[in-house]
Amino acid sequence: MNLLPSPSGEARYESPDSVRAVFLAGDAGARLLAGPPASAGAEGLSSHLGRLGAPSALAGADLVEVVAASGLKGRGGAGFPVAQKLNTVRVSAGKPLVVVNCSESEPASAKDRTLVRLRPHLVLDGAAVAARAVGASQAVLYLHRGDLRSARALDAAVAERKQAAIADPDFSVAWAPPRYVAGESSAIVRFLEGGEAKPRFGTRAAICGVNCAPTAIHNVETLAHLALVDRMGPDEFRRCGTPGFSGSVLVTLAGAVQHPGLVAELVAPVPASELLGVAGISSPPQALLVGGYGGAWIDGRSAWDSHIWPDALLQGGFSFGCGLVGVFPNGACGVRETSGILSYLASESAGQCGPCRYGLDHLANSLARLAKGEAGRRELKALERKAASIVGRGACSHPDGAVSLLRHCLEVFEADIRSHSQRRPCRAAHSDSVFPLPSQIEQTWR
Repeated sequence: MNLLPSPSGEARYESPDSVRAVFLAGDAGARLLAGPPASAGAEGLSSHLGRLGAPSALAGADLVEVVAASGLKGRGGAGFPVAQKLNTVRVSAGKPLVVVNCSESEPASAKDRTLVRLRPHLVLDGAAVAARAVGASQAVLYLHRGDLRSARALDAAVAERKQAAIADPDFSVAWAPPRYVAGESSAIVRFLEGGEAKPRFGTRAAICGVNCAPTAIHNVETLAHLALVDRMGPDEFRRCGTPGFSGSVLVTLAGAVQHPGLVAELVAPVPASELLGVAGISSPPQALLVGGYGGAWIDGRSAWDSHIWPDALLQGGFSFGCGLVGVFPNGACGVRETSGILSYLASESAGQCGPCRYGLDHLANSLARLAKGEAGRRELKALERKAASIVGRGACSHPDGAVSLLRHCLEVFEADIRSHSQRRPCRAAHSDSVFPLPSQIEQTWR
């Protein structure tokens, strides 16, 4: 499987071995992660301004035009053009609002938290740029309750900026429940209006968001890129990345790696082998988990020489999602691992529509029974039919993500599936999960 075939069928984006494309915090050549090393903690305002200089004076339509020329796409998973969202907010009726989505809900992902904790001023700069673009005077920092390290970094940075009289919007903090779907855009709007942090149908926040005001909701990485576009301009920004996806991207390395949660910055598509080398992986693993818990499994040998990049994965039929690249080791059981993740996703659903209330638990339980050798081919066929009946019917994409993970499990771990469907128990029944499965922290949504 070649994740990014060219029209001729040959791999694209081959670059000389001497061209480095993977960077860690503090490395020369990085963009978002440029600056002090991770061991130095949050970068102060003087260091930040000394490296990058002052923001531009552009605002409104002029600023949106620059963002459009940069080709910047959102880094929250959907890849929506940032300029289009900003312009919609700018021209919609009502007093606009900016929301900085710091609620990184994927248990194994750490890219947004890393940016907030190491480069808080870059994130706040991006929020200020978004506010200038849409004409907003207020920005909400939306965090999960309990994320005290991020809160402290942001609080200290906001205080520094006030003392330096930086022209910022009025920042406030909203503490959301630490739940998987609480970071979905319509759930954010609902929560900021005083409701439960649950997704809802038919909302376009850019037109009618918080209290019907046009609301620009962007995740942390998107805003950090926006700050760079504002300073360097579109041409320089586009020197990284590909024609279809400009700028750099952050990835979190997770699973069976030396340091789970290590965040790397890619400035161009790189083979999985090169990226995983940073994590101490020297040979193809059994599989990769890409895009998050609602993403996909990819066969490790097939992915080893294929490129990791948003549009590369998309052309291969996968989603880059939150930028998670997880290593699943040889010898472990992908069926058991997937059933655990599905159980977690089921427990974290909003529970307000049929696919989540009646579908996800069924999928998780059926797969768990298969892993234990308690289900046969008939149950496997029923599982596949149930999965097909769920797709596209939820209030948000949460059930679709769970089904995507299940379907790729059935393909990539076919040998294990075949063995289990013959009622053979899982050979790894008593091993620990490779990917974190947090316990349910809160029972309430408020």
